[in-house]
Amino acid sequence: MKITKSAKPKSPATLRVSATMNVTCPVPLFTSPTIQLGHGSGGLMMHHLLAEMVFPAFANPRLAQNHDGAVFSVGNSRLAFTTDSYVVKPLFFPGGNIGSLAVNGTVNDLAMCGARPLALSCGFIIEEGFPSADLKRVIESMKNAARLAGVEIVTGDTKVVDRGHGDGIFINTSGIGLIEGDWEISPRAVEPGDAILLSGDLGRHGIAILAEREGLEFETTIESDCQPLHEVVAALLQAGLPVHCLRDLTRGGLATAVKEIANDSGYGIRLDETAIPVSDTVRGACELLGLDPLYVANEGTMIAIVPGERAEEALAAMRSVPEAANSVKIGEVLPETNRRVMLKLSLGTERILDMLAGEQLPRIC
Repeated sequence: MKITKSAKPKSPATLRVSATMNVTCPVPLFTSPTIQLGHGSGGLMMHHLLAEMVFPAFANPRLAQNHDGAVFSVGNSRLAFTTDSYVVKPLFFPGGNIGSLAVNGTVNDLAMCGARPLALSCGFIIEEGFPSADLKRVIESMKNAARLAGVEIVTGDTKVVDRGHGDGIFINTSGIGLIEGDWEISPRAVEPGDAILLSGDLGRHGIAILAEREGLEFETTIESDCQPLHEVVAALLQAGLPVHCLRDLTRGGLATAVKEIANDSGYGIRLDETAIPVSDTVRGACELLGLDPLYVANEGTMIAIVPGERAEEALAAMRSVPEAANSVKIGEVLPETNRRVMLKLSLGTERILDMLAGEQLPRIC
Protein backbone atom coordinates (compact mmCIF):
# COMPACT_ATOMS: atom_id res chain seq x y z
CA MET A 1 0.00 0.00 0.00
CA LYS A 2 1.27 3.45 -0.86
CA ILE A 3 -0.28 6.58 0.65
CA THR A 4 0.72 9.83 -0.98
CA LYS A 5 -2.18 12.19 -0.18
CA SER A 6 -4.49 13.10 2.67
CA ALA A 7 -7.14 10.60 3.66
CA LYS A 8 -10.16 11.10 5.90
CA PRO A 9 -11.36 7.94 7.67
CA LYS A 10 -14.78 7.77 9.30
CA SER A 11 -13.19 7.43 12.75
CA PRO A 12 -11.59 10.19 14.89
CA ALA A 13 -8.20 9.25 13.48
CA THR A 14 -8.13 11.80 10.70
CA LEU A 15 -4.79 11.33 8.96
CA ARG A 16 -2.52 13.68 7.06
CA VAL A 17 0.48 12.16 5.38
CA SER A 18 3.52 14.40 5.02
CA ALA A 19 5.79 11.76 3.49
CA THR A 20 5.29 8.82 1.16
CA MET A 21 4.77 5.61 3.11
CA ASN A 22 5.30 2.14 1.74
CA VAL A 23 3.80 -0.81 3.60
CA THR A 24 4.70 -4.23 2.23
CA CYS A 25 3.56 -7.67 3.33
CA PRO A 26 6.21 -10.15 2.17
CA VAL A 27 5.50 -13.84 2.50
CA PRO A 28 7.40 -15.03 5.60
CA LEU A 29 10.17 -17.57 5.06
CA PHE A 30 10.73 -19.87 8.01
CA THR A 31 13.80 -21.37 6.31
CA SER A 32 16.06 -18.64 4.94
CA PRO A 33 19.81 -18.36 4.27
CA THR A 34 19.73 -14.87 5.81
CA ILE A 35 18.10 -13.19 8.78
CA GLN A 36 15.03 -11.11 7.96
CA LEU A 37 13.25 -8.32 9.89
CA GLY A 38 10.52 -10.81 10.71
CA HIS A 39 12.98 -12.84 12.79
CA GLY A 40 12.84 -10.08 15.38
CA SER A 41 9.08 -9.56 15.32
CA GLY A 42 8.08 -11.65 18.31
CA GLY A 43 5.94 -13.79 15.98
CA LEU A 44 6.21 -17.15 14.29
CA MET A 45 9.46 -16.38 12.45
CA MET A 46 11.23 -15.41 15.68
CA HIS A 47 9.88 -18.43 17.55
CA HIS A 48 11.05 -20.68 14.73
CA LEU A 49 14.54 -19.13 14.85
CA LEU A 50 14.75 -19.64 18.61
CA ALA A 51 13.47 -23.22 18.43
CA GLU A 52 15.76 -24.21 15.57
CA MET A 53 19.01 -22.47 16.57
CA VAL A 54 19.08 -20.71 19.93
CA PHE A 55 17.34 -23.04 22.38
CA PRO A 56 19.14 -26.22 21.23
CA ALA A 57 22.54 -24.51 21.46
CA PHE A 58 22.04 -23.02 24.93
CA ALA A 59 19.68 -25.64 26.40
CA ASN A 60 19.38 -25.52 30.20
CA PRO A 61 16.50 -25.60 32.72
CA ARG A 62 16.48 -21.83 33.30
CA LEU A 63 16.28 -21.02 29.60
CA ALA A 64 13.52 -23.63 29.26
CA GLN A 65 11.31 -21.52 31.54
CA ASN A 66 10.52 -19.48 28.40
CA HIS A 67 9.69 -16.43 30.50
CA ASP A 68 10.51 -12.71 30.36
CA GLY A 69 13.56 -13.50 32.51
CA ALA A 70 15.37 -16.37 34.17
CA VAL A 71 14.47 -17.22 37.79
CA PHE A 72 17.06 -18.92 39.98
CA SER A 73 18.25 -19.24 43.57
CA VAL A 74 21.43 -17.86 45.10
CA GLY A 75 21.76 -19.03 48.68
CA ASN A 76 18.46 -18.29 50.40
CA SER A 77 17.42 -15.68 47.84
CA ARG A 78 15.49 -16.07 44.59
CA LEU A 79 16.51 -13.74 41.79
CA ALA A 80 15.24 -12.83 38.35
CA PHE A 81 17.64 -11.86 35.57
CA THR A 82 16.77 -10.43 32.17
CA THR A 83 18.33 -8.60 29.22
CA ASP A 84 16.99 -6.72 26.22
CA SER A 85 18.33 -4.66 23.32
CA TYR A 86 16.63 -1.57 21.89
CA VAL A 87 16.84 -0.54 18.24
CA VAL A 88 13.70 1.61 18.01
CA LYS A 89 13.40 3.96 15.05
CA PRO A 90 12.95 6.89 15.45
CA LEU A 91 14.92 7.39 18.65
CA PHE A 92 12.54 10.08 19.97
CA PHE A 93 8.77 9.69 19.82
CA PRO A 94 5.66 11.05 21.58
CA GLY A 95 5.66 9.67 25.10
CA GLY A 96 9.31 8.67 25.33
CA ASN A 97 12.58 7.86 23.62
CA ILE A 98 15.00 4.98 23.31
CA GLY A 99 16.45 5.74 26.76
CA SER A 100 13.23 5.65 28.79
CA LEU A 101 12.09 2.68 26.71
CA ALA A 102 15.24 0.72 27.59
CA VAL A 103 14.85 1.28 31.33
CA ASN A 104 11.10 0.67 31.48
CA GLY A 105 11.29 -2.38 29.24
CA THR A 106 13.83 -4.13 31.43
CA VAL A 107 12.09 -3.12 34.66
CA ASN A 108 8.87 -4.59 33.25
CA ASP A 109 10.52 -7.87 32.27
CA LEU A 110 11.72 -8.30 35.85
CA ALA A 111 8.28 -7.43 37.17
CA MET A 112 6.66 -10.06 34.96
CA CYS A 113 8.75 -12.64 36.84
CA GLY A 114 7.28 -11.38 40.11
CA ALA A 115 10.55 -9.67 41.07
CA ARG A 116 11.25 -6.30 42.63
CA PRO A 117 13.75 -4.61 40.28
CA LEU A 118 17.08 -3.87 41.97
CA ALA A 119 19.72 -2.79 39.45
CA LEU A 120 20.35 -2.41 35.74
CA SER A 121 23.31 -2.42 33.39
CA CYS A 122 23.49 -0.23 30.29
CA GLY A 123 25.41 -0.84 27.08
CA PHE A 124 25.61 1.89 24.42
CA ILE A 125 26.53 1.19 20.78
CA ILE A 126 26.88 4.65 19.26
CA GLU A 127 27.43 5.58 15.63
CA GLU A 128 30.28 7.96 14.89
CA GLY A 129 28.84 11.44 14.33
CA PHE A 130 25.84 10.97 16.64
CA PRO A 131 24.98 14.38 18.16
CA SER A 132 26.25 14.78 21.72
CA ALA A 133 23.12 16.75 22.61
CA ASP A 134 20.96 13.78 21.62
CA LEU A 135 23.12 11.40 23.66
CA LYS A 136 22.76 13.65 26.69
CA ARG A 137 19.00 13.72 26.17
CA VAL A 138 18.88 9.91 26.06
CA ILE A 139 21.03 9.59 29.19
CA GLU A 140 18.88 12.09 31.10
CA SER A 141 15.74 10.18 30.22
CA MET A 142 17.34 6.94 31.43
CA LYS A 143 18.32 8.60 34.69
CA ASN A 144 14.79 9.88 35.24
CA ALA A 145 13.16 6.57 34.32
CA ALA A 146 15.48 4.65 36.66
CA ARG A 147 14.74 7.06 39.50
CA LEU A 148 11.00 6.69 39.03
CA ALA A 149 11.34 2.90 38.99
CA GLY A 150 13.52 2.87 42.10
CA VAL A 151 16.49 1.18 40.44
CA GLU A 152 20.09 2.17 39.84
CA ILE A 153 22.17 1.75 36.69
CA VAL A 154 25.25 0.23 38.27
CA THR A 155 27.45 -0.90 35.38
CA GLY A 156 27.71 -0.70 31.62
CA ASP A 157 29.75 -0.34 28.47
CA THR A 158 30.17 2.08 25.57
CA LYS A 159 31.25 1.25 22.03
CA VAL A 160 31.43 3.49 18.94
CA VAL A 161 31.06 2.10 15.42
CA ASP A 162 31.97 3.66 12.06
CA ARG A 163 29.73 6.32 10.59
CA GLY A 164 26.94 4.68 8.60
CA HIS A 165 27.06 1.41 10.55
CA GLY A 166 25.03 2.13 13.68
CA ASP A 167 21.83 4.03 12.80
CA GLY A 168 22.46 6.55 15.60
CA ILE A 169 22.44 4.55 18.80
CA PHE A 170 21.47 1.10 20.04
CA ILE A 171 21.08 0.32 23.74
CA ASN A 172 21.25 -2.94 25.69
CA THR A 173 20.00 -3.10 29.26
CA SER A 174 20.16 -6.05 31.63
CA GLY A 175 18.47 -6.18 35.00
CA ILE A 176 18.39 -8.17 38.21
CA GLY A 177 15.52 -8.32 40.68
CA LEU A 178 14.61 -9.97 43.98
CA ILE A 179 11.66 -12.35 44.30
CA GLU A 180 10.37 -11.79 47.82
CA GLY A 181 7.96 -14.70 48.10
CA ASP A 182 7.57 -18.36 47.19
CA TRP A 183 5.23 -17.66 44.29
CA GLU A 184 5.73 -19.37 40.93
CA ILE A 185 4.64 -17.05 38.13
CA SER A 186 4.79 -18.89 34.83
CA PRO A 187 2.59 -19.94 31.90
CA ARG A 188 2.85 -23.46 33.28
CA ALA A 189 1.00 -22.32 36.42
CA VAL A 190 -2.08 -21.31 34.40
CA GLU A 191 -5.23 -23.34 35.18
CA PRO A 192 -8.70 -23.71 33.63
CA GLY A 193 -11.10 -21.12 34.97
CA ASP A 194 -8.40 -18.47 35.39
CA ALA A 195 -9.35 -14.91 34.49
CA ILE A 196 -7.26 -12.79 32.13
CA LEU A 197 -6.96 -9.17 33.24
CA LEU A 198 -5.65 -6.31 31.09
CA SER A 199 -4.08 -3.21 32.65
CA GLY A 200 -4.94 -0.64 29.96
CA ASP A 201 -5.78 0.13 26.35
CA LEU A 202 -3.92 -1.35 23.40
CA GLY A 203 -1.76 -0.20 20.52
CA ARG A 204 -0.55 3.26 21.52
CA HIS A 205 3.18 2.51 21.43
CA GLY A 206 3.23 0.87 18.02
CA ILE A 207 1.04 3.51 16.40
CA ALA A 208 3.04 6.35 18.02
CA ILE A 209 6.26 4.91 16.57
CA LEU A 210 4.72 4.35 13.14
CA ALA A 211 3.25 7.85 13.01
CA GLU A 212 6.53 9.50 13.99
CA ARG A 213 8.57 7.37 11.59
CA GLU A 214 6.33 7.83 8.57
CA GLY A 215 5.28 11.44 9.12
CA LEU A 216 1.64 10.62 9.83
CA GLU A 217 -0.35 13.35 11.57
CA PHE A 218 -3.56 12.67 13.46
CA GLU A 219 -6.00 15.20 14.89
CA THR A 220 -5.00 13.93 18.34
CA THR A 221 -1.35 13.05 18.96
CA ILE A 222 -0.98 9.39 19.91
CA GLU A 223 1.56 8.97 22.70
CA SER A 224 3.37 5.76 23.57
CA ASP A 225 2.25 4.03 26.77
CA CYS A 226 5.92 3.59 27.76
CA GLN A 227 5.89 3.28 31.57
CA PRO A 228 7.05 0.95 34.38
CA LEU A 229 4.67 -1.74 35.62
CA HIS A 230 6.45 -3.02 38.73
CA GLU A 231 4.10 -1.18 41.10
CA VAL A 232 1.10 -2.88 39.47
CA VAL A 233 2.68 -6.28 40.05
CA ALA A 234 3.64 -5.33 43.60
CA ALA A 235 0.03 -4.36 44.35
CA LEU A 236 -1.16 -7.80 43.24
CA LEU A 237 1.46 -9.67 45.24
CA GLN A 238 1.15 -7.54 48.37
CA ALA A 239 -2.59 -8.22 48.37
CA GLY A 240 -1.78 -11.90 48.74
CA LEU A 241 -3.38 -12.82 45.42
CA PRO A 242 -2.34 -16.08 43.73
CA VAL A 243 -0.95 -14.69 40.47
CA HIS A 244 -0.43 -17.50 37.99
CA CYS A 245 1.09 -15.63 35.06
CA LEU A 246 2.11 -12.12 34.02
CA ARG A 247 3.12 -10.83 30.60
CA ASP A 248 3.83 -7.35 29.22
CA LEU A 249 2.45 -6.91 25.72
CA THR A 250 5.43 -5.80 23.65
CA ARG A 251 6.33 -7.21 20.23
CA GLY A 252 3.36 -9.04 18.73
CA GLY A 253 0.89 -7.35 21.09
CA LEU A 254 -1.87 -8.95 23.11
CA ALA A 255 -2.72 -11.71 20.64
CA THR A 256 0.84 -13.04 20.41
CA ALA A 257 1.37 -12.92 24.19
CA VAL A 258 -1.83 -14.84 24.87
CA LYS A 259 -0.99 -17.39 22.18
CA GLU A 260 2.44 -17.95 23.77
CA ILE A 261 0.77 -18.57 27.13
CA ALA A 262 -1.73 -20.99 25.55
CA ASN A 263 1.11 -22.91 23.92
CA ASP A 264 3.12 -23.17 27.14
CA SER A 265 0.19 -23.92 29.45
CA GLY A 266 -1.45 -26.41 27.11
CA TYR A 267 -4.92 -24.89 27.58
CA GLY A 268 -7.26 -23.00 25.32
CA ILE A 269 -8.08 -19.34 25.97
CA ARG A 270 -11.09 -17.22 25.04
CA LEU A 271 -10.94 -13.42 24.81
CA ASP A 272 -13.93 -11.08 24.56
CA GLU A 273 -13.48 -8.46 21.84
CA THR A 274 -16.04 -6.11 23.41
CA ALA A 275 -14.09 -6.02 26.70
CA ILE A 276 -10.71 -5.11 25.16
CA PRO A 277 -10.08 -1.34 25.34
CA VAL A 278 -8.69 0.41 22.27
CA SER A 279 -8.86 4.20 21.96
CA ASP A 280 -10.89 5.62 19.08
CA THR A 281 -7.79 7.28 17.62
CA VAL A 282 -5.72 4.09 17.67
CA ARG A 283 -8.62 2.04 16.32
CA GLY A 284 -9.15 4.52 13.49
CA ALA A 285 -5.45 4.55 12.62
CA CYS A 286 -5.37 0.75 12.56
CA GLU A 287 -8.43 0.58 10.32
CA LEU A 288 -6.90 3.07 7.91
CA LEU A 289 -3.52 1.33 7.80
CA GLY A 290 -4.82 -2.24 7.73
CA LEU A 291 -3.45 -3.16 11.16
CA ASP A 292 -5.05 -5.19 13.94
CA PRO A 293 -4.67 -3.47 17.34
CA LEU A 294 -4.53 -6.89 19.01
CA TYR A 295 -1.10 -7.37 17.39
CA VAL A 296 0.26 -3.83 17.81
CA ALA A 297 3.05 -3.43 20.39
CA ASN A 298 2.63 -1.80 23.80
CA GLU A 299 5.34 -0.75 26.25
CA GLY A 300 3.37 -0.08 29.43
CA THR A 301 0.48 -2.54 29.33
CA MET A 302 0.30 -6.05 30.79
CA ILE A 303 -1.98 -8.98 31.41
CA ALA A 304 -2.34 -10.79 34.72
CA ILE A 305 -3.81 -14.28 34.95
CA VAL A 306 -5.39 -15.13 38.30
CA PRO A 307 -7.98 -17.63 39.58
CA GLY A 308 -11.40 -16.64 38.26
CA GLU A 309 -12.93 -16.35 41.73
CA ARG A 310 -10.28 -13.77 42.70
CA ALA A 311 -10.63 -11.62 39.58
CA GLU A 312 -12.47 -8.74 41.24
CA GLU A 313 -9.93 -8.57 44.06
CA ALA A 314 -7.12 -8.54 41.54
CA LEU A 315 -8.78 -5.80 39.49
CA ALA A 316 -9.17 -3.68 42.62
CA ALA A 317 -5.48 -4.12 43.44
CA MET A 318 -4.42 -3.21 39.89
CA ARG A 319 -6.73 -0.18 39.73
CA SER A 320 -5.18 1.16 42.93
CA VAL A 321 -2.03 1.97 40.90
CA PRO A 322 -2.25 4.90 38.43
CA GLU A 323 -0.52 2.93 35.66
CA ALA A 324 -3.37 0.38 35.70
CA ALA A 325 -6.35 2.49 36.78
CA ASN A 326 -8.44 1.24 33.84
CA SER A 327 -7.81 -2.48 34.28
CA VAL A 328 -10.51 -4.84 32.97
CA LYS A 329 -11.22 -8.54 32.63
CA ILE A 330 -10.94 -9.57 28.99
CA GLY A 331 -11.07 -13.36 28.96
CA GLU A 332 -10.65 -16.73 30.59
CA VAL A 333 -8.66 -19.94 30.41
CA LEU A 334 -10.65 -22.90 29.06
CA PRO A 335 -10.45 -26.56 30.13
CA GLU A 336 -9.75 -27.71 26.57
CA THR A 337 -6.15 -28.80 26.02
CA ASN A 338 -6.00 -27.62 22.41
CA ARG A 339 -3.74 -24.54 22.95
CA ARG A 340 -6.20 -22.55 20.86
CA VAL A 341 -6.92 -18.84 21.38
CA MET A 342 -10.43 -17.78 20.41
CA LEU A 343 -11.72 -14.22 20.14
CA LYS A 344 -15.43 -13.80 20.80
CA LEU A 345 -16.56 -11.07 18.41
CA SER A 346 -19.15 -8.39 19.04
CA LEU A 347 -21.57 -10.22 16.71
CA GLY A 348 -21.37 -13.35 18.87
CA THR A 349 -19.22 -15.36 16.47
CA GLU A 350 -15.62 -16.38 17.15
CA ARG A 351 -12.31 -16.30 15.29
CA ILE A 352 -8.99 -17.96 15.99
CA LEU A 353 -6.04 -15.80 17.03
CA ASP A 354 -2.54 -16.97 16.16
CA MET A 355 0.90 -15.38 16.19
CA LEU A 356 1.89 -13.08 13.37
CA ALA A 357 3.80 -14.96 10.73
CA GLY A 358 6.12 -12.12 9.73
CA GLU A 359 6.83 -8.51 10.66
CA GLN A 360 3.97 -6.04 11.05
CA LEU A 361 5.86 -3.02 12.45
CA PRO A 362 9.67 -3.37 12.51
CA ARG A 363 11.96 -1.44 14.85
CA ILE A 364 9.28 -0.53 17.43
CA CYS A 365 11.42 -1.29 20.48
